[in-house]
Formats: sequence, C-alpha cells, structure tokens
Amino acid sequence: MTALRRHWPRIAITLLPVLLALAHATGLWRLDAIDRLDHLIYDARLRATMPGTLDPRIVIVDVDDASLTRQGQWPWSRDKLARLTRELTERQQAAALGFDVMFVEPDRSAGLDKLRQIARGPLRDMPGLSAEIDRLAPTLDNDAIFAAAMQGQRVALGYYFTRTEKSGAKGQLPPAPVLQAGAFPPGRGYATAWNGFGASLPVLAAAAPAAGFLNTLVMSNGDGVIRAVPLIARYEGDRALPGYYESLGLAVYRLASGTPPVRPAFASGGAAPPLQSLLVGGLRIPVNEAASMQVPFRGPGGAHGGSFRYVSAGDVLEGRLAPGELKDRIVLVGATAPGLQDLRATPVGAAFPGVEVHANIVSAMLDHRLLAVPDYAPGYEVLSVLAAGLVLALGLSLLPAPRAVVLAIATVAALVGVNAWLYQHHSLVLPLASALAMAALAFAFNMGWGYFVESRARRGLVRLFGTYVPPQLVNEMLATPGRYSMRAESKTMTVMFCDMRNFTRLSEQMAPAELQAFLNNVFNRLTHVISTHRGTVDKYMGDCVMAFWGAPIDTPDHATLAVRAALDMAEAVRDINNIHRTTGRPEISVGIGINSGVMSVGDMGSAARRSYTVVGDAVNLASRLEGLSVHYGVEIVASGATRELAPGFVWQELDSVLVKGRAQAVAVFTPLGATTQAESQTPAALQQSAQLQRWAEVLAAYRRQDWAVGRNLLDPLLAADAKKVLYQLYAQRLASMALRPQDPEWDGATRFETK
Repeated sequence: MTALRRHWPRIAITLLPVLLALAHATGLWRLDAIDRLDHLIYDARLRATMPGTLDPRIVIVDVDDASLTRQGQWPWSRDKLARLTRELTERQQAAALGFDVMFVEPDRSAGLDKLRQIARGPLRDMPGLSAEIDRLAPTLDNDAIFAAAMQGQRVALGYYFTRTEKSGAKGQLPPAPVLQAGAFPPGRGYATAWNGFGASLPVLAAAAPAAGFLNTLVMSNGDGVIRAVPLIARYEGDRALPGYYESLGLAVYRLASGTPPVRPAFASGGAAPPLQSLLVGGLRIPVNEAASMQVPFRGPGGAHGGSFRYVSAGDVLEGRLAPGELKDRIVLVGATAPGLQDLRATPVGAAFPGVEVHANIVSAMLDHRLLAVPDYAPGYEVLSVLAAGLVLALGLSLLPAPRAVVLAIATVAALVGVNAWLYQHHSLVLPLASALAMAALAFAFNMGWGYFVESRARRGLVRLFGTYVPPQLVNEMLATPGRYSMRAESKTMTVMFCDMRNFTRLSEQMAPAELQAFLNNVFNRLTHVISTHRGTVDKYMGDCVMAFWGAPIDTPDHATLAVRAALDMAEAVRDINNIHRTTGRPEISVGIGINSGVMSVGDMGSAARRSYTVVGDAVNLASRLEGLSVHYGVEIVASGATRELAPGFVWQELDSVLVKGRAQAVAVFTPLGATTQAESQTPAALQQSAQLQRWAEVLAAYRRQDWAVGRNLLDPLLAADAKKVLYQLYAQRLASMALRPQDPEWDGATRFETK
C-alpha cells in the first residue's frame, strides 16, 4: 500500500490511456484511428490464415478481355447469354448457375421493335408483312430466348437495391421475399433498409427460380474495403412485397443445396433482441447487427489467385470445354475486364473481382468456415482493456525498468495471443486495436513520466547526495526521492571522527606525491568501511574523516552501525600496517570518537560553498572524544549515549570526563568487540567478563576515593596486561591520589581543557 501511495501520480498517468480506450470501447467517444487500426489488424489476420487452396466445387465463368475481343463488346445480346446458359446447364450440367450481372433493360439488338415500327409505318400496306414479322418474332425476341434457356434450370439472377427520397423501381423482384416482414420483432432495424431497386425484366425474373441482390459495399466500414456483405436486406417500397430479400451468394448456395428455408436466430432477452445468425437449413451463419456476414476470403483473388477455377466466357460460348467438364459445379458468371468496373477493394486485394466475393461466400457456407462478430464483442473489449490496463498501470509503476519492459511485452503478447487463439480455433472476430493502442500509450506515458519526472528527481537526488552518501543508500533513496531534501532538521543520530595520529611526522618523511597517494589509500579503505556500514561521509579534514549515521535515510540502528564501522576501521588500519611493515613504510594509528544524540543535519554553509553536514553539541562532543583516545591508549572512544544505543558489543568503561566546552561529565567507553550468545560462554569470553567485572570494581573504588582498595583490585589486571595504557594510567592516578587528602567535592570526573 505504501508503494501505491508513493507511485500514485505515475499510476494515474498510466491509467489515462485506459480511460481513453474504455471511452472508445463503450461508444462514448469513438476514435476513427482505433477503428482503422482494428481494420488493419483484421486484414492482416485474415491474410495470414487464408487457406490459399483451390475450391474445385465453384467455377467462375469470366467475361474477361479475351472474351470481349472474340465475342464483341459488352453487353452481349441475350441470345448469346441464352447459348451460354444452355451450355452451362445442359452440356456442362452445372449444379447451379448465378449471374453477377443485371438485366434491367430489354435487349433490342435483334431489331424486332424496329421491324414492327416499319410494318406499322411506311410498309403497312404490304400484304403479309405483319404476319411474317409475327412468325419470326420468337426467333428475334432475345429476352424471351434467354428466359426460355433459364426455364426449369437452377439459375439465380442479380439485382441491386437503392434508397432515394422518392422510391423507384425497374424490373421485377422475386415473387416473395425469403423472410416476411413479420419474421422479426418490431423496435429494431435488423438489416439495411431500401425503398427502390433495379431488377431483371419481368420475363427474365419469371423464368429464373431465384434472384439475389448484389449490394456489397453496405458494410464497407468507411474505407471502401469489403470485409462483410449483407445476406439479407429489407425492402420497404411499394413496388414489390415488403420483406427481407436474400443476397446473390445466399441465393446460389440455397439453389445448390435444395433451397432450404431461412430463419433468423436471436440473442436471448429483451422485446427486440439482437440478431445473432441466420439458420439456412442446418447451417448457422453468424451475422452482425446489419445481417452481414464476414467474408472469409480463401486467397488473393483473380484468375491466378488459386482459390477458384476461372474459365473464359468466350471458351464456354465456343464449346471449348469438354461435355460435363463442369458437372455438379456451382458456376458464377461475372466480369473481370477492367472496363466493366466490377473490381472491388478487399483485405486481400485492391482490385478484387466482385464475382469472386460471392464465390467466397458460397465456399464458406459449403465448408461451414464462418467468422462471427459476437454480440459480446464490446464487453470483451472493455474487459481486455481493463485487465491489461490495470496490470500495466501497477506493474510499470512498481517494477524496475527492465522488468517493466518485459511485463509490457508479455501483456501485449497475451492480448494478441488470446485474440488470435479465439479467431483461429473458434472463428471469433474480436476487437484488439483499442487494447494494443492503450498498451502502447500506457507504456509511453509511464516511461515518459519515469524519465522526465521521476528520473529528474532521482538525478537531482544523486547530484545532492551521491558524492558522500554510500551508493546503496542512494539506491534506497531513489525509491522515494520526494522524501529527501537538503532542508535542515534535528534528529537523533550518531557521528564519528577518525583522526590519523602522528600525521605531521609522517608528512615530513614523505614527498608530496607520495603523501597524496598514501592518504588516498588510507581514506579509500576507511571510506569503504563507512559506506559498507551505511554511513555518510561528511568531510575530510586533513588527516581526519568525519562521518555520520541516521541521515539522510532514517536508520534506527545508527549507533550499532557506527560502532561496527569503527571496529572494522581499526582492523583495516592493522591490515595497512601489516603491508607497510613488509614494504618499509611507516606504520599509522588512528583515534576514533563516537557520540550519539540530537544534532542538526542539512545543507549548511555560505552562498559560495555549502555542504550536507551535521552540527550541534553532540557533534562537538564526538570530536572531543576522538582526541581522548591517545590519552587512554585505545583506538575508539564512545560516549555513554552510544553505548546505550548499541548493546550488542562488549564495552569497557574508560572514565567519566568533562571535555572543553561542556559543563556536565560524560561517561566514556571503548568497544572490545561484538558479542553473541554462542561466544559469551567460551573460556576467553568468561575470562574477559571477569576482568571487566574487576575493572568496574576498580572504577567504583576510584570514584569513592578508596585508593587502597582500588590499587589492590587493579594489581591482578596489571599483572595480566602490564602494557595496557588504561591500567597504567589508573595505577598512576591511584598512586598520586593516595598522597592527597580526600576531597568532599570529588565527582570522579577527569577534566580536559584542550581537545
């Protein structure tokens, strides 16, 4: 929860694309760019999953350039189309024949109307002329010849619907719609509505058993690309029976399948439930709200596309096909000649033959290879955006950059993978663009915020603290950079001064470059120890280094860390001396003073030079304690306050002192090492404990001015460690005090007037 509060601005900025995508998914604010991206994704997915194989059941008889060259310009006379129809239905024995061609105007190419006009005009007095014309009429009426060729055959003609302010009609629709107007509940538009049409001549419409509309750009989705075509359309005019009429593709499929009935299937619930599919016999065809079917294209299209066999219409008319070569095939007659303008833009080609669109519809119905845009697609879109958005908002904000990138990639892969799996294995067309756009924007916003806002704060923090705060502390501070500043504050901390003894003598023995290298080596070792124990180096003052614990990061165990650092620094100096002994260089020693207490820490100094430092009486005391180390013959002198805050060590009390600048005495101690439960029972530890107990008795006797008892208690300690400066110091004190009378104002404190 703390991390969420800390990163809430970054999480909020990441959620902005989520809200935008949700507005699009719920329809509150449709974005054309996302819709176009969804179209591109759909097209790419469709092309990647096309079978790319030949469907031998469907043949396209193509009015191509070669046919026009050999048979003459379009439109051909109806007697020629009659010969084409007979060839396909009788000699080739096609299972069904569909014309992606409209026959709205009568064929006057035979001149029958002209002959009758002449017979009624200048030659009206010629005997027998009118009778001869009537006798020849059946051979000159091309429309009747074409109608006779279709009579009793499974032929479907094409027509188109129109919508204008004033309804108009040419030709004749099928005698009855495939679905009556009452087949659908009132209150909802279940298909595109039209009030006019251009259909085949009545003589042709009466001869053909079926007809279907050719409108394919109804669902062109704004970019002119055919992805779905309507299977039924609603006619609302007064020139034919109102109701729902079928498309050419559906009409041809029904002809080839024995003309099964068509029934609508609705989603459950509501007085006007949405249309889900059309039931054609035992086939369920998923459709969208406009009764349109997604076209599952087989391949790139055209005579060389490999999806369907193309046969030149000229070859059919000229009898170049063997008898029965197209037996039981579904034949569609259409045009691919560019001048006839029957080329369409589709996801698989910018100049796709319109007749092949119908062929793909029939093929998909025969294979039951049908794509569905389910009615729950908006809900799926909302859920995918929400789930992915929350994962990215939290993950990108809380994880480090490399893991955040991996999470973003994994999220996008999951979105694409689930969507592709549903498409490939369940034929579900579900939206993806909004989720992908959201993921891309969320990643960009999140990384941008991290770089331009949080990274700027981090870089500022590094500039402020990086030169003297240990790297591991800087890394911790970077997690919450807003918490840290140079502003001064008072807090309980521990401060250390470490001074090199006899530095003046050493400096006199070394050349400047050698002295510089020497000091750099020593300070590098000591600074490394301080940093390892989470200390902050305040400054270097000649041969002295100052450090503190407890800031800028709150460190409850600051005293313990400081004491551990002091012990390790003393050990590091011993290691340096071991090396110096082998190289002939002078040995060094250090004095370390440690104190804990309330001090002020922050950015302090002048306008010309400032630094992050600590000041206060507790700091001054630590400096004074460092100077006492040589007096007591120890490396580390710590105050009683530090000893109280660092109980995990073996402490030996040194004295009670009054240092310069202080009116109250301070108990001072030196740490002899860390203590553990396991080590406390060893013989060496027990012996040390006994010696410290005796030493405490020595100090107690000294402070009550019982000099003789103190001397007697000290003698065994001197015998055990005669070289220990502390014991020698107190032996001299006890001997000196024994010559003086007792002082009633004696407080046992030692006064130091200099540092």
